[in-house]
Amino acid sequence: MAMDHRSGCPINLSIEVLGDRWSIIVLRDIMFGKRRSYRELLVNSEEGIATNILAARLKHLETAGLIEMADDPSHKQRKMLNLTDKAIALVPVMAQLGAWGVRFTPCTPELAIRARMLAEGGPPMWEDFMAELRHLHCKTPRPASGRSVLAELAEAYQCELAAPRHQSRI
Repeated sequence: MAMDHRSGCPINLSIEVLGDRWSIIVLRDIMFGKRRSYRELLVNSEEGIATNILAARLKHLETAGLIEMADDPSHKQRKMLNLTDKAIALVPVMAQLGAWGVRFTPCTPELAIRARMLAEGGPPMWEDFMAELRHLHCKTPRPASGRSVLAELAEAYQCELAAPRHQSRI
């Protein structure tokens, strides 16, 4: 089925897939938050996504070929969300969006740390992260480097949360 597009411009076509309020956020949560089910995405959403919006975004992302749903072997009624290679290829875009946000928006230190690390790590870190995501979501062999960018980002986030300025809020 052919889709109607405003133009054949690659930026326009990308925005048609990713340009709504929630698609990038849902991909972020699957990619960086290791949220692999509808429930995990819904319950752990920092931005408070509504159930109908989440369902619509997941359907949109699946139709666009960015995620695939698979049966969860541990739960008959649950579907696991897997990023496709098409979505994993967005890691550099996500890193650049995060770097821009750190530079030009009033982000919080604990939510900025991962973006800072990805910006500082640059393309070599992005490549390692994409290899890790391919292993987790596309069942490719474990990356030869043995590096877990997800673990590095999670540790930095936890350290930032434990920093003295956050103690009064916890």
